[in-house]
Amino acid sequence: MKIYLIDDDANICNILKIIIQQKKLGEVCGTASNGVDAMEDLEYVKPDIVIVDLLMPIMDGINFVKKAKEQYPDISYVMLSQVSSKEMISQAYECGVTFFIQKPVNSVEVVRVLTNMIDSIQMRRTFNQMQSLFLKDSPAGTQPSAAVPQLYPTGERAAQPEEKQHIKRLRAILQRLGILGESGSADIITLVDYMVEHGAESGKFTVSELCNRFSPNNAKSMEQRIRRAVNAGLSNLANMGIEDYSNSTFHDFAGSVYSFEQIRKEMDYIRGKSDNHGKVSLKNFLNTLVFLCTN
Repeated sequence: MKIYLIDDDANICNILKIIIQQKKLGEVCGTASNGVDAMEDLEYVKPDIVIVDLLMPIMDGINFVKKAKEQYPDISYVMLSQVSSKEMISQAYECGVTFFIQKPVNSVEVVRVLTNMIDSIQMRRTFNQMQSLFLKDSPAGTQPSAAVPQLYPTGERAAQPEEKQHIKRLRAILQRLGILGESGSADIITLVDYMVEHGAESGKFTVSELCNRFSPNNAKSMEQRIRRAVNAGLSNLANMGIEDYSNSTFHDFAGSVYSFEQIRKEMDYIRGKSDNHGKVSLKNFLNTLVFLCTN
């Protein structure tokens, strides 16, 4: 990963560079002391991640991210600041920041944030590659057949003497999202287990088709249970962000399991600023869980 650093304090850039290099988190492809110089560099260095200070001369971090996000939407942005104001942190997230690191810089927090960021970027790129592959392999104008062979013989289910490792990880994720007790969590586990076992082949099918595989007579009900559970997780995560942006669960799953844009919409709904909830793509949600519980 190529990482670009922006801070008017050269010592901060040096500390970050040392942490990134020692922990082998990526390549520091450039630094700048202000947002104006950084904007000129981005076109040429093409970083994957930009770490930018909130309070800087000439152009502050929030205005920099707003401007940079318009021109370089594929770059991921991390904000650095000593400011603890929830309102200012909220503005930073709303302008397009993916994660927030508090000053003074802490090595453990930097590693955690960048590791989560890198995982999220790699996951997004993997999904895009898979989608491109499926579109390339599928004849134009055709859709995957809804008639899907049964995973297990009718009326039988393979014995599971010990729970699979990826299911243990999945349960832990659902627990942290606060939805393990939802009725749809069992359905989520069923589909993710199938997707893990069948790899790329499962990506050819919609969520409705996958539900039809396991519940042909009640596929719609199964999908609705999953959607309710997924939406509950979105609401839980949004509430965590409103209460404390530094919450570890919010940091770990905001921007990966759920998109930041939709989390922000859900936060606005909770605050009464909007009449619309955030929305979630069930297939992207399931694909992300597959990635997280197998890596």
